Amino acid sequence: MPPKSVPLPAKPSKPYFFYGHRKPSQNRPVVYGGLFSNRQVLKPPQSPLPPSPPFDLRKWDPHHLSQNPSPPPISTPHQHSKLSPIARFIIDAFRKSQYSWGPSVVFELNKLRRVTASLVAEVLKVQDDPILASKFFHWAGKQKGFKHNFASYNALAYCLNRNGRFRVADQLPELMDSQGKPPTEKQFEILIRMHADKNRGQRVYYVYQKMKNFGIKPRVFLYNRIMDALVKTGYLDLALSVYEDFRGDGLVEESITFMILIKGLCKAGKVAEMLEVLRRMREMSYKPDVFAYTAMIKILVSKGNLDGCLRVWEEMQRDGVEPDVMAYVTLVAGLCKGGRVQRGYELFKEMKKKGILIERVMYGVLIEGFVKDGKVGSACGLLKDLIDSGYRADLGIYNSLIVGMCDVKLIDRAYKLFQVTVQEGLEPGFATVKPMLLVFAEMRRMSDFCKLLEQMQKLGFSVNDDLSKFFSFVVEKGERTIMAVRVFNELKVKGYGSVLIYNILMGALHKTGKVKQALSLFQEMKDLNFEPDSSTYSNAIICYVEDENIKEACICHNKIIEMSRVPSIDAYYSLTNGLCKIGEIDAAMVLVRDCLGNVTNGPMEFKYALTVLPACKSGAEKVMEVLNEMMQEGLPPDNIICSAIISGMCKYRTIEEARKVFANLRTRKLLTEANVIIYDELLIEYMEKKAADLVLSGLKFFGLESKLKAKGSTLLSR
Repeated sequence: MPPKSVPLPAKPSKPYFFYGHRKPSQNRPVVYGGLFSNRQVLKPPQSPLPPSPPFDLRKWDPHHLSQNPSPPPISTPHQHSKLSPIARFIIDAFRKSQYSWGPSVVFELNKLRRVTASLVAEVLKVQDDPILASKFFHWAGKQKGFKHNFASYNALAYCLNRNGRFRVADQLPELMDSQGKPPTEKQFEILIRMHADKNRGQRVYYVYQKMKNFGIKPRVFLYNRIMDALVKTGYLDLALSVYEDFRGDGLVEESITFMILIKGLCKAGKVAEMLEVLRRMREMSYKPDVFAYTAMIKILVSKGNLDGCLRVWEEMQRDGVEPDVMAYVTLVAGLCKGGRVQRGYELFKEMKKKGILIERVMYGVLIEGFVKDGKVGSACGLLKDLIDSGYRADLGIYNSLIVGMCDVKLIDRAYKLFQVTVQEGLEPGFATVKPMLLVFAEMRRMSDFCKLLEQMQKLGFSVNDDLSKFFSFVVEKGERTIMAVRVFNELKVKGYGSVLIYNILMGALHKTGKVKQALSLFQEMKDLNFEPDSSTYSNAIICYVEDENIKEACICHNKIIEMSRVPSIDAYYSLTNGLCKIGEIDAAMVLVRDCLGNVTNGPMEFKYALTVLPACKSGAEKVMEVLNEMMQEGLPPDNIICSAIISGMCKYRTIEEARKVFANLRTRKLLTEANVIIYDELLIEYMEKKAADLVLSGLKFFGLESKLKAKGSTLLSR
């Protein structure tokens, strides 16, 4: 019998010190897959950070950021695990020095017996501090027997660009040339690709010019890259100049070269020049495919050049290129949006003859186009065709048809379509019912209007909010304001109404000059126990001022203050102007300061009014300088500015100085003679009032009130 085979002993499960592949180097071995080289980097447990103290503006140092710059981002351990041991040593030296170049870093680096260019490139690939990377690159270049190679230069370029120092990276070709390593096309290609990826078209052209200065001619591929980057960033003229250099170098165009130029010319609307490039492309036995033609049409549609689109379509048919669904949809959509729906419909019929599958989106585009063109019958025919083709109309199509039917006053048919949307579960919104509500209001069919509101409420509409939107839409045209008020008068009887609707109608009535009606709505609102908000009171302030009832306007202002709210800018301006007209200049100046302290961007008249007040200290000439600056901004002096002049001159100067300013404005025809007389009377009255206030203050100071009262004087009782 043959002897039995003895089984071999099993290999120990414990791995050896070294196994796998090892590639020796001049200094030390680099091990892949070994026990020690395959170590995992363990993150130390992170202790919770202490809560940051609250920010104190008084202790804030504006120079803190510049004195204590944040450390650069650190590469991940996963990146470091791929580095060689020497590269890890260098990175650790950077880390120990807190990523700042200094003697400690140089001391650690001097421990290395030899530094190679490939090692420099390896370190720079993971370095995220451009300053530290540049200093390390410079230090390595000074080592004995060291010379940078293309890999190290390229790594520095990537590092600088990655960290936003692309202008410094553009100077690397000069550095390479000065160090006896003239740049090649590859170095310029790297820079061009970096700028192109970030859409820096002018930098691409700058690097290209520098490339020409070094006497390097790009290949066709790089020429295409340069022209494409310039076209995408809107520098078509520069791209055409590069193309002239391309032809001057005797290079032969590729199809992509022609397409780059064609797209750029289409974007610029230069159809004639584009057709010339297309002719040259045909001479080179190249022909755009359907995707290229579709891209051209899409660009021209985005620019609104419909004639150019049709010309490109003719060229596509001339080349025998069969358009696909995307080409048809792109062109038809552009024609419909541009008001050429009939031409789009002809293309639609052409598609049907060819048996091309027509998508629902094309039906929607054509229906919307026919509705805008007033051809509602054609739009309804397309809806029937859509349903016969097996499609289900979406809400957008139904909305377009409802708008079209309401435009021609076919309100009953529009209402039936609305019922269809509800039955099909399309969840109609306010855009669906808005045109029907408008037609019902115009035709005074308020019973149908309310019936539609009830149905909206059953469908989950927020009726009061939608009514607010409806009234906002109606009063956009001033002539419909009376209709809006009439509709609201009938609706509020049935319980429909809100503060927002009152605000909308008050504002609309004021704009149309019907101030009395706006104030009657305000009074009615209070009678019906609606709580006015700040917008209501702001509207009321404007109306009361125009009605010359400044007292009620001030009451409304105080109501807003009691609510801890701020009046509108228009209300501030209107009330301030009204106070100035009745001579309450001090109260007006208080309002000016209050407005600028509460709103983000107050009226320029208020800002110049506060500038005029301190300017009055220096006299009439300084005030005129402020007024000249104001007029250069397109703001002539108004009632508020003139009141500020009166207040400032009475406080700091004399009446004669104020009269000099008004006389100058009269000479320059910025004030009429009647206005000068009015302001002179206000000036005298205001000065007398201030003088009387000073007298009363003196009497009170010396304790003479009792003597005056004993003699029957009523001076102090005012």
